[in-house]
Amino acid sequence: MIKNSVKHKVKSGGVAIGTMMFEFNTTGIGRIAANAGAEFAVYDMEHTGWEIESIRMLIATTPCQKLVPIVRIPTTQYHFVSRVLDMGAMGVMSPMVESAEEAKLLVQSAKYPPMGRRGAAFGVAHDGYGAESITDAVHSANTESLLIVQVETAKGLANLEEIASVAEIDVLWIGLYDMANSLGIPGQMDHPKIQAAIENVLDACRRHGKVPAVLVNSIEEGRAQLKRGFRLVAFGADSGIYQSALKQGLAALRV
Repeated sequence: MIKNSVKHKVKSGGVAIGTMMFEFNTTGIGRIAANAGAEFAVYDMEHTGWEIESIRMLIATTPCQKLVPIVRIPTTQYHFVSRVLDMGAMGVMSPMVESAEEAKLLVQSAKYPPMGRRGAAFGVAHDGYGAESITDAVHSANTESLLIVQVETAKGLANLEEIASVAEIDVLWIGLYDMANSLGIPGQMDHPKIQAAIENVLDACRRHGKVPAVLVNSIEEGRAQLKRGFRLVAFGADSGIYQSALKQGLAALRV
């Protein structure tokens, strides 16, 4: 497995900035994002309807030395975790995590024994179709994979301490819009409950050595969240970025 530059960077105290993909499942999108300077891309299975073949193509056409491919699976189940990792994903994001048991399931599904129970598959995409040493392949897979849990419900927030205490979880990603919905304040990002939730996640990350992560939709929001302490930040999503840039350009031409 290729060295996961994003994992090593954020685990050593650095900041990594990338983006999310919801719409453009094309052979060029990974290279486009990499050439734009994104350090990672989250390919989404939760909201897109993308099946495993689309994810396989997206990972295969991602220049992994420049852009770390992460997959948000639709739910925390073994077959989703193991399959995207076997296809070469370098990180897995689990949505709506609400308990330590769910976080532990992600770890168990992603790691080879003795750390987990991932089924053996060597000489496939995740090791470049040519593992020279199974021992090295196991060590590399267990070391380089980035495991992300999303805390984005009232129940997840209530169980934040036990979720954050699960070993081998690398990142706590607060899902702000789902969190607002769950707390009964949809879309109210400035609400005191949301601000308190953000601080709780940041505090839990500091106490348990986890990396705090968040999605931002503007430069101003991104700068504010970086200043606040987030170290894994996704800037927007493919369709929104394209639409915004196109709208701005068309408006400028029509003046």
